[in-house]
Amino acid sequence: MSRPAPAMQSNHLHDLHAAAGANLRPAAEAAPLLSYGDVPGEYAAACRDWVVFDETDRGLLRLSGEDAAEFLHRLLANLVLPLEAGHGNRNLLLTAKGKVRFDFRLKHETEGDYLIDCSPHEASAILAALDQYLFNDDVVIEDQSSRCAPLCLLGPAAFESAAKALALEVPSAQWESWRGVFSGAALTVTRVERCGQEALALDAGPQAAAELWQTLCTAGARPTGRIVADILRINNLAAIAPDDITEDVYPQEARLERAFSLTKGCYIGQEVVAKIDTYGGLNKRLCALRLEHDDPVPRGTRLYRQDPKTDEWRDLGLVTSWAYSFEDDNGRVLAYLKRRHQEPGSVFRVGEGPATATVIE
Repeated sequence: MSRPAPAMQSNHLHDLHAAAGANLRPAAEAAPLLSYGDVPGEYAAACRDWVVFDETDRGLLRLSGEDAAEFLHRLLANLVLPLEAGHGNRNLLLTAKGKVRFDFRLKHETEGDYLIDCSPHEASAILAALDQYLFNDDVVIEDQSSRCAPLCLLGPAAFESAAKALALEVPSAQWESWRGVFSGAALTVTRVERCGQEALALDAGPQAAAELWQTLCTAGARPTGRIVADILRINNLAAIAPDDITEDVYPQEARLERAFSLTKGCYIGQEVVAKIDTYGGLNKRLCALRLEHDDPVPRGTRLYRQDPKTDEWRDLGLVTSWAYSFEDDNGRVLAYLKRRHQEPGSVFRVGEGPATATVIE
């Protein structure tokens, strides 16, 4: 059974950021914090020191009951039953045709108790999707998004600095958690992956989120937002939903090989995923390209190459994400490129031109 979902999760720190003069999107949009006004400084801190991201609008589902493990194991693309309590993985719920329906992090909390940590505003949709497969299973699915308000720490000094500032213990392995107390509230610290690199997620709940944010900033964490997150993840070729991951792509096309298993047996879409692994045949794959300019390129822009035999311009790619690259002093994009056109050095016309983009990975 599933319990009624609460209202869509909102960002708990929007007013705090607004009062500080941060650049923001409307509070109802996912990840509304864009920056604190100094993107070069914030990016430098992410690369050389440590930064804090506001993730208080992320979604959280709890699945409990005697059949929870078996229920998830037969539906999800990655391993569930072998996960020990305190461990987790990146996981997927696929369509029957093997394409990505939802991408999230699964955590085995305690015996018979699992957490799904998902992108903003996706919790209710994932709950509804899982509920379709519940029949006589002893499983309860509850949307607990309103009870969580995580912050994310990232950068080479993040782990050591957080441990010193909050007297916490940094978990030794990814997905492991440490529990303590912050300002009278229960604090959970989890080692996660964000923007394609290791990070810490700290959650003391909505009531303590503002104080935790201010404490981290006072300790030296540079506040930052979506602009720097996009720069980092595009540098690391890390896809996110819904920008790069939609129901139009197979997991292998989005480079999600660590989010599914080829050995666990049957799950939704498993036969298609296995055939792709065995026989190949992917029509497209997500790649990173360097632009020759720094103007933003809208999501959905087409990429073209000229056929050397016919001189015809062929539509061979689709841009999904753009960010400025400080390394290139130009823009970079993530784009799905047709096979046989993914080699580094391959040059594409961007939209109607004359700008070009060159494959780097």
